[in-house]
Amino acid sequence: MPLDLLNTLCDLVRLPSVNPMGRDVQGDVYYEHRVTDYLQQLFDRLGLPWVRQTVAPGRDNILARLDGEVPVMDGGPLLMFEVHQDTVPVEGMTIEPWQPEVRQGRVYGRGACDIKGGMACMLTALSRLAEQRPPGMATVVLACTVDEEYGFTGARHVGRLWQQDRDFLPRAPDAVVVSEPTELDVVVTHKGVVRWRCRTRGRAAHSSQPQLGHNAIYDMAHVVAALERYANQIVPALGEHPLLGRPSLSVGLIAGGISVNVVPDDCSIEIDRRMLPGEDERTAWQQAMEYVTRDLPPQIRLEYDEPHQAVPALAQDGNQQLAERVSRAARAAGGPGRSIGVPYGTDAPAFASAGIPTVVFGPGSIAQAHTVDEWIAVEQLEAATESYYRLPCEFG
Repeated sequence: MPLDLLNTLCDLVRLPSVNPMGRDVQGDVYYEHRVTDYLQQLFDRLGLPWVRQTVAPGRDNILARLDGEVPVMDGGPLLMFEVHQDTVPVEGMTIEPWQPEVRQGRVYGRGACDIKGGMACMLTALSRLAEQRPPGMATVVLACTVDEEYGFTGARHVGRLWQQDRDFLPRAPDAVVVSEPTELDVVVTHKGVVRWRCRTRGRAAHSSQPQLGHNAIYDMAHVVAALERYANQIVPALGEHPLLGRPSLSVGLIAGGISVNVVPDDCSIEIDRRMLPGEDERTAWQQAMEYVTRDLPPQIRLEYDEPHQAVPALAQDGNQQLAERVSRAARAAGGPGRSIGVPYGTDAPAFASAGIPTVVFGPGSIAQAHTVDEWIAVEQLEAATESYYRLPCEFG
């Protein structure tokens, strides 16, 4: 019997899988291992072969395979579904994050929208395909990855499987569909991102005699002002995309000082630069820092790190045929199925950069992702499940 969609989603929401987001944290809610163990047991119950791929301690990708009518080794088509296991943190939530609630046509809980709802849809569709075995069905590999919310590292490891474990995954997939909240539209392109940190160094002193110190926060104010000018005057003029608009830059984090009565000797910021297809991550970082350092007062000691995150944009090149197939499946299930671009990043470039046609498609709205009362509409879940079920038949 196929899985029950809402029960499966509620099971997933009950399993905390919080991404620590680069922080040194402790607690039972962090990392994805509970979800991975659940998925392993589920794949065993469905009779599907699976493989776990360790990315970091407590963080394993897990992939399952449903063989199609024509084996992959005999030239049969291979479609990959990809979805991440992790969620963002829960601080400030106004609902119980791990106690899913179904009411008024919605499912509430952390991850319900981003993206355990999409995962439940893919799992339910896979279970239905496994039971019914529709004629002409392609082989389907479901890849459930880790660390999408912060580092995008899990998806980058998946490609090693068709290089190192050919028994499970004989070759690269013909196409990849990544689940994210797209409201059942088809994301054919999205922006990339590069992130890095800067810090200013000063000299500590008692706040009653600030002239004896050197205030790192005051120095950082010059840096932030320069970045604001760069973001407003330079970055928007670097290009424009018909579906994505213009590139952007934002300072999102700042920290400095140890006490109000101490002149701070250290201040740091973190910068987020969103890129259009064709932009190079390292060039974007270098150009920003060249602009900032060009006119800084000589007494400011500015240090900046190499980028700690760099994910390219998803370009439309090569994914038109896949997008049309996904769009047909979406429309047949009652979704809009429009080809769109979005400003946020996903795991998709990890596959597209290997030359694999890749699109992003799933239930829910990004407006409900990461929110204090995260939810997803049941009708979106049902339509996405039907769409995922239809897609392997499109590839047969």
